[in-house]
Amino acid sequence: MATPGIAANAYAQLARMGDQVSGGLAKTIGDAPGAGSGASFGDMLKNAIQSVEEAGRNSDMQGKALAAGKADLVDVATAVAETETAVQALVSVRDKVIASYQQIMQMPI
Repeated sequence: MATPGIAANAYAQLARMGDQVSGGLAKTIGDAPGAGSGASFGDMLKNAIQSVEEAGRNSDMQGKALAAGKADLVDVATAVAETETAVQALVSVRDKVIASYQQIMQMPI
């Protein structure tokens, strides 16, 4: 089970990513986003996946260190909980993207 601090960090990271992207989005149909004023959606997605991958690597390293007797059980549990929260957040975002795509595909032309 994830601790509230880990969940808060995950939500804060998602909020920061949203702020980075919203700076470059057009306000109306005629407005064009500034060239280089914000991160692209692809860059945001790449960063999110890399952070989840890094959390997984950290969890693996902590598990190996525990097996070698060099890590504390609390550190391992925290690393695993952080990884679990990051994966859950990424899956949640993926589900929202898929649901949005399905809604767009159902719109009449």
